[in-house]
Amino acid sequence: MGSLHHEEADLVTKVCEIYHKISKLETLKPSTDVNTLFTELVTTCIPPSSINITTLPQTIQETRSKLIRLCGEAEGHLEAHFSTLLASYPNPLNHLDVFPYYSNYLKLSQLEFDILIQHYSTHDQPDVVVPKRVAFVGSGPLPLTSIVLASYHLKQASFHNYDIDHSANTMASRLISSDDDLSKRMFFHTMDIMEVTDGLKEYDVVFLAALVGMDIDEKVKVIKHLAKYMAPGAVLMLRSAHGARAFLYPVVNPEDLQGFEVLSIFHPQDEVINSVVIARKDPVAVDTDHNHHHQLGIGSILPSCCKYGDFQASNNPLNQMNIIEELAMEE
Repeated sequence: MGSLHHEEADLVTKVCEIYHKISKLETLKPSTDVNTLFTELVTTCIPPSSINITTLPQTIQETRSKLIRLCGEAEGHLEAHFSTLLASYPNPLNHLDVFPYYSNYLKLSQLEFDILIQHYSTHDQPDVVVPKRVAFVGSGPLPLTSIVLASYHLKQASFHNYDIDHSANTMASRLISSDDDLSKRMFFHTMDIMEVTDGLKEYDVVFLAALVGMDIDEKVKVIKHLAKYMAPGAVLMLRSAHGARAFLYPVVNPEDLQGFEVLSIFHPQDEVINSVVIARKDPVAVDTDHNHHHQLGIGSILPSCCKYGDFQASNNPLNQMNIIEELAMEE
């Protein structure tokens, strides 16, 4: 770590210390010890940092990979715990704020909605500005993004939630069963998304959860599958991470999105941890197994609607967030 700045070296040391403590825990289910360590980890990784994860030594890269998996496992336990708790209420959706990170989901969903609508239109119907059918891949036992988007932002859209875990879908569907509106618009499919083919063509927008594909090789396989089967012109929304937050979640770069036109990448710098990546499936079907970059539109940016300034006028949380937008992509 000799090449790292003093602050970055301190950060890496601190993260590794927390990792070793987490890795010694008997269980990652919510408890005082688990909560304390993960809170310390998030607090360490949230401040803006110029650290470049890809330049770290191999041993640190391996620690990061293990840490992301532990974070994913802990997040699954946390969501299952609160989904069970919420299901004990007669109207679970009235009590979502018992989940400690609910306000983050409200902000992230608002951010994703604003970015989506800024870029959304179908090629055959340019005047259509709101998606009607949305898929969320990796929805889990507490599908807060789907619930918030369906409740506040996309009030006419149907949401198809995919998770490989049957028990997660059972818990999730229990939360919305008592809601007259959402129970008619929200569906749960217990399937590996890699086995969904023609069904993917039905969706205007596909959201890919941050922890579907916990390393970039796994994630790229999923992205290639989506590139093959999503409808031409459909929108893909992914979550990524930036700076020290990459110790918590996998990073998705533009070159990982072959078969898609990358429209924007946003890096919030507040308590919303995930970066947001929006991409559009190429209108012309391409063979994603070959690097035909001239066909893939990597770096082909929509000229006017990608600028941060376009968001300033509308009243949305982007005004309050310090967001960096990366538009310098290689041709």
